[in-house]
Order: sequence, then structure tokens, then C-alpha cells
Amino acid sequence: MKKVLLIALVCGAASCAPGAPKWQKMQLTREFWAEGAHYGDFNRDGRVDVVCGAFWYEAPGFERRHEIWPATATFKRTNAGGKEEVLPGFEGALGAQNAYSDNFLTFTYDFNGDGWMDVMAYPWPGKAVAWYENPKNKPGPWPRHEVFDVLDNESPGFMDVTGDKRPEMLCCSKGYIGYVEADWKNPAAPWSFRPVSPKGNYERYSHGIGAGDINGDKRMDLVEKDGWWERPANWDGKSPWKMHPVKFAPAPAQMLVYDVNGDKLQDVITAVNAHGYGLVWWEQTKTATGERAFQEHVILNKEAGPNAHGVSFSQPHALALHDMDGDGLMDVVTGKRFWAHGPTGDVEPNAPAVLYWFQLQRPAKGRAEFVPHLVDNDSGVGTQVAAGFITNRKKPDIVVGNKKGLFLFKAE
Repeated sequence: MKKVLLIALVCGAASCAPGAPKWQKMQLTREFWAEGAHYGDFNRDGRVDVVCGAFWYEAPGFERRHEIWPATATFKRTNAGGKEEVLPGFEGALGAQNAYSDNFLTFTYDFNGDGWMDVMAYPWPGKAVAWYENPKNKPGPWPRHEVFDVLDNESPGFMDVTGDKRPEMLCCSKGYIGYVEADWKNPAAPWSFRPVSPKGNYERYSHGIGAGDINGDKRMDLVEKDGWWERPANWDGKSPWKMHPVKFAPAPAQMLVYDVNGDKLQDVITAVNAHGYGLVWWEQTKTATGERAFQEHVILNKEAGPNAHGVSFSQPHALALHDMDGDGLMDVVTGKRFWAHGPTGDVEPNAPAVLYWFQLQRPAKGRAEFVPHLVDNDSGVGTQVAAGFITNRKKPDIVVGNKKGLFLFKAE
């Protein structure tokens, strides 16, 4: 199926600073199919493709799209001539009412080890999650493997938590926080949930989760809005981990663990309120007695109003960590989620849907600053944003899927 692309060169004031990239904006579709997107070489032609919802878009032009599972969603709207028409996809920016897709986040991985990239689709908080097996260029729907029945949290993660060099799913489920792991001898079989907490107030729409080695013991710990869970040395797979309370944020999204200021201690980067304002990083410190503590540093203000760089936006519901400028430091990609709860929900629902990358700079030993660079002001993020090497091997691109459609931003 051929799709018409909207291609433009975009450059915000901050983005056009010396050395900052310009961005080629490619809108692969205006249809709303998912709140997240990712990438991978799905046809093994050596080029990286893009996936969003039920479709993957073939590189290098991304005009041809291929169906992974039947894409049957439609909605009705009244056009400018007063006539009712039916459009494909879920109702988003092309309509007037709020609607949600059946795909909140998308991840890619070769689950069965056959050399072909597969797709994992997270449809909705509280529902089952499945991965779709690449049919190796054969026509028809991809075989679906449902691997877990109740995956909670609005921003689940997909990363190696156990140290086995394979990804697990960070999430909540049935009142617990933890992760889900596969039996890699049979990855199509049901995966196993490993709770790290006692049963608590963790539910389908819980906000905030991440993982990283907080205490430097070479084991991955879990972070959430109220603190971090320390993985024990010899875990039995059942007993709760030790919880260290820290009020990181009331309603975050993806929580990123990284040594921001280069002092060999892992810090935490998080949105303050995924449906409000605020972006911060928490600097890990040690007290005189050797206890770990965290000090907050504000990147974007917690209320409406510009920061020191003149930037303010609401609803930072998706964060990604990537070295965007090749300086060896990890930067943050985020933006405004467009219509998280529709055209009248949340704060500033119809403000420009901006997309930014925040350049990490270390002006002095032990110090750090995130400098914002505008990528675009008419796309934003969904519940996911992805950055990586898609169109070339030297400069990372950004992929966004949300209610405005599907976007690929190529660094020039």
C-alpha cells in the first residue's frame, strides 16, 4: 500500500544554534494507529524500517506499508462540506472527539532467535501483551503469541533487568510491581511475572517505572515514583526487595537511570507529572554516614512558565535516553503528548505539540545542565518516543506515533 509522505525541513530557534542539527520531518501517515512507534529491519534488506500499530513502513522511502495484524479501526467525521465520511484508524487529530488506540507502546526484538526482527505490542494498560512473529517476507498476518495476561502501568519498560543479555518487561501486575521474563527456550509460551514488592496500590494506570544499578553492586534495581527497590544478592524469585523511599514524582512516565553529572553515582531523570508540568533529574549523593540520598534539579518548571532557556510545555508523557549529538553523553528526548485525554482534558490540551531533545552538558566537575533544542512544534510524543539510528549510522533519528499520526525526524 502506497502512502503519501509530508516532508519538511524544520528548525526551531534553539535547534538552529551553532552545531545543533536541523531536522527533516517525515509524516508517514496522518492516521492515528498507536501512541508509540519503534524501528527494526523487518524484511532483512539491510535498511531499518519503522513500525507503528498494525503497520510497518518500509525503508528507505517509508511510503509502502505492510500489515502485521488486521487493521480494521475506523471512525466517522463530518467533512467541510457537511457530509459524513468514514476514515481509517482511531479518532485523533483528524477528528474532534477523544479516542484511544489499541496499541500504547511498541517494542522490537528477535524473540525466537531466527534472525528476523519481531514486534511486541502493548495494547492497553491492564490487558494482555503479545509479540508478533515475523513471517520472513511471507504474506498474511504475523503469528501472534500472547505471553502475559495482565500488564499494568502506563509506561512499561523493555530492557535487561536480570543480566542475561535479554530484555524483560518492567511493569505492574495485579497489585505488584516487578518484571516479566521469558523462558528463552520457548519464548512463545507464557512469560513469568517476578514481583519485587508486597501487594500494594499498583494498578493498570500507575505512572512511572524504570531500572538501573542505583547502588553500584552490578545488579539492576527498580525505580518508581515513590522510591527504588534494591535487588538482593541471592534472590529467591519471590521475596520482596528492600524499598528505599524517595518521592521522585507524583505521576511520572518512563524513569531513566543514568550518571548525569559524571560522579560515578547513578541518578534518576523523570517527568514530574505526565499530565501536567515538570521535568527533573535527581542527583544521587552520599551522606556523611554513607547513606544514599537524592537531590532534585529542575529541568522544566513544575508549573506553567518558562525555564532559564525560555522553554515550557505540559504533558511530558514519554521519555527516551540517547546520545543525540555523539559527544558520549546521554541526552533526553521528550515532548508534549497531544490530546492525552482529548481536546478538553488536562492542561493546555491544544497548545503546540512540541518535541525536544535536551542536550546534557557538564560545565564543571560534578555539575550538569540539560540544554533544550526544539525538534518540532506540531507532532509531540505519545506514551512512547524512540530515538536510534534508522536512516544512517552516524546521526540518530526520532520516531513518534500518536494522535497526530506517525513521524520520523531525520537529523541533517
